[in-house]
Amino acid sequence: MRRISIFGATGSIGQSTIDLIRRDREAYDVVALTGGRNVDLLAHDARALGAEVAVTAYEDCLPALREALSGTGIQATAGEHALLEAAEREVNWTMSAIVGAAGLAPGLHALRHGTTLALANKESLVTAGPLLMRSAHSHGARILPVDSEHSAVFQALVGEDQSEVERVIITASGGPFRDWSLERLKTARLAEACTHPSWDMGQRITIDSASMFNKALELIETREYFGFAPEQIEVLVHPGSYVHALVGFRDGALMAHLGAPDMRHAIGYALHWPERRDLPVARLDLAKIGTLQFEAPDENRFPALRLAREVMAIGGLAGAVFNAAKEAALDLFITEKIGFLDMARIVETVLNDMSSGVSLRVNALSLDNVLEADKEARARAFSVQKTL
Repeated sequence: MRRISIFGATGSIGQSTIDLIRRDREAYDVVALTGGRNVDLLAHDARALGAEVAVTAYEDCLPALREALSGTGIQATAGEHALLEAAEREVNWTMSAIVGAAGLAPGLHALRHGTTLALANKESLVTAGPLLMRSAHSHGARILPVDSEHSAVFQALVGEDQSEVERVIITASGGPFRDWSLERLKTARLAEACTHPSWDMGQRITIDSASMFNKALELIETREYFGFAPEQIEVLVHPGSYVHALVGFRDGALMAHLGAPDMRHAIGYALHWPERRDLPVARLDLAKIGTLQFEAPDENRFPALRLAREVMAIGGLAGAVFNAAKEAALDLFITEKIGFLDMARIVETVLNDMSSGVSLRVNALSLDNVLEADKEARARAFSVQKTL
């Protein structure tokens, strides 16, 4: 039996992972499950999978979690220290699906045991890519991408010489606002941004998709994971969400990865790698689909992509600043304190201010300087909001 842990078990990625585990229950020994405030779901899954420990990120939720797990023998813990302790438990495979920068520290701790880290937490690579990859190398660990686009690139490169890659194209659905004018985007409401045309995701990721900040993070993630030069990485809007990525080679050939918009494909690939096994995902009927539509993204309406390229040019702590300002701006939009377009304005202002005031280029990233930049960027984001 493989020993596994799932960080972010109550989110959409975590639930899809659990769905696959349940279909082959005897093959896995579940060690740790972590979640947020949905302690009922966390406790239910911990009981169903026979987990050793269930962890909620919020200490005020601990009494409810303990009560829900009373008499089961499953340990209930809470808070940041508990998350790190859970990550220290030896396993063969860890799903890193905590949303946001909060997923970085548990991922780093998990890598210390030479585990396979299935990485759905793109913010880890955006904020501290070199640190994460260096840690994996030094501990003999492996990181497998779980974002659908990066899993697609990874699969397209199997058996290929990466030095012969000319370009990489990651696709974006365009979200619910793909055809909206800039004028109309000024009045976009929270409920409208929370409806995705192709994917079933959590609220924060869905809004990030609507603003293209999700794709901006993935641009940086592609750079950090695969090591491609920024100018080699392109974005295409593909409303159908059937083509997840394409890899172009020096002879002009394009290798495309197609599949139904179902995260269990990428999760299953990472779970079973290097094998391929049957997965409960829809098979594409290309005749029924008929056509595949592509278009260039409009960076005037969605400036997040332009900002991502600026982050890659700066390097160092710029990714940590970018992500933290984005998370803070997203919080402000969710609480309806700012408009939809204000999110990009806040991120750009914070990035410019911190780039000019303090050098973001450092000799070596550390968890401490990443967290310090994260904290300052969030504080600046809330200050900028007051001036809008």
